[in-house]
Amino acid sequence: MQSRQIAHVLNVSDNAKNSTNSSQDINHHHVQIDPGSALQQFLDHIPISSIPSIKDSPVLELKAGDSIRDAIHMLYEKDTFFAAIVDVLDTESASLRFSDQYMGFIDFASMVLWCLEEYEKISENATEKDLKDIKNNGFFSILDKVPQIGQTKVGELAKSFLWQPFFPVLLDDTILHALLLLSKHQLHVLPVTQQPGPGIIGFVTQNAVVKFLLQSSELEWFDSIADKNLSDFRFEGQDHPICVSGGQTVADAFKLLRQNQACAIVVVDGKTKKLLGNLRNSDVYNLVKNDDLFRNRKTLTVQEFIHIETDKLDTGPTTEQDHRALLAARSLSMKNSLISRMDSPATNKENDTLKQVMEHMTQTNSSFSFVINDTKQVTGLLTLRDIILQFAPPGVNSTIHGGGFFEFALEQSGCQVKNGTIIRNR
Repeated sequence: MQSRQIAHVLNVSDNAKNSTNSSQDINHHHVQIDPGSALQQFLDHIPISSIPSIKDSPVLELKAGDSIRDAIHMLYEKDTFFAAIVDVLDTESASLRFSDQYMGFIDFASMVLWCLEEYEKISENATEKDLKDIKNNGFFSILDKVPQIGQTKVGELAKSFLWQPFFPVLLDDTILHALLLLSKHQLHVLPVTQQPGPGIIGFVTQNAVVKFLLQSSELEWFDSIADKNLSDFRFEGQDHPICVSGGQTVADAFKLLRQNQACAIVVVDGKTKKLLGNLRNSDVYNLVKNDDLFRNRKTLTVQEFIHIETDKLDTGPTTEQDHRALLAARSLSMKNSLISRMDSPATNKENDTLKQVMEHMTQTNSSFSFVINDTKQVTGLLTLRDIILQFAPPGVNSTIHGGGFFEFALEQSGCQVKNGTIIRNR
């Protein structure tokens, strides 16, 4: 099935190339279509079902009334980074759409970082005796022994803006629709639903969309964008990468990551400012699985932490095809051994083309790439969303249907959707 889907996409690409060539001949007598319009027309005829990796990751659901303790345990045991939040009230109502049950998305790292932040606040007023059992054990002891944290309900985290919006797409929606949602909102995944059906059947990730776009290499509309150097673009976070010195502690670095709500921060040499590595929000998984690292997080330096070996597969993929299949299957896995190491993040230079960056990021399953100069100093941060923005026409509107419970949760957390964008009420 997967190979047939890919073949279908490639056939569509070939047809588009032929159409482009034909239109160029005809355009001697007619107005030639511009690359932007060609992009829109091309992507608006390809269904989301053409993306081969949609069903490769397990679908997990959390109830709004579940405790943080149970939620973290479930995601940890299932080795899945994301879970949908569902409110089961009135689920037997015949008038209730199944998508209205879903309130949002939450990820493992956000919950863990929130727990660590709350624990630090509690620790300031606690006695050494109260904290002894926790200090001598690992992260899970916080969930077990501090009810203010472990027994907090998942639904209450909406007030901390830890949820991601729930914007479902259908298998027969188009790639253009997915691009618009990913570009207009800070989304890492789009839940895929099937009508009629039981609910979520899979996910469209940012990485999968960029991989799909790469299949259009050599098409005029694609190359007119992707063959440009990075220096020709202006990206949102390019001038403001968040940096931490390699000599700072792991606890301080994760606190900085949480405060800035960033996907990653740069680890640099304190003197030369040269790139040493990176710390991603997903790397907090290492503190959860390793009690020694958790206990020493306030003395262990970031430079020491980023050189720690992550989990590796017993046997690696033997072919490029095996590598791609394994990469897709582990796209939302916390034990993903195919992502770049903390001390070897994805990097590019300003004279690299956007296409080269896309290829590098998808090959390493990275959600970002640091832009570095000749002295290995970081000058910018380029994310998958930055790339997707270059292929999503700004003038095209997309109909966005958020679940009713999601809208209610926004109201409770002081937010609203206005003109297709989530804003905080003042």
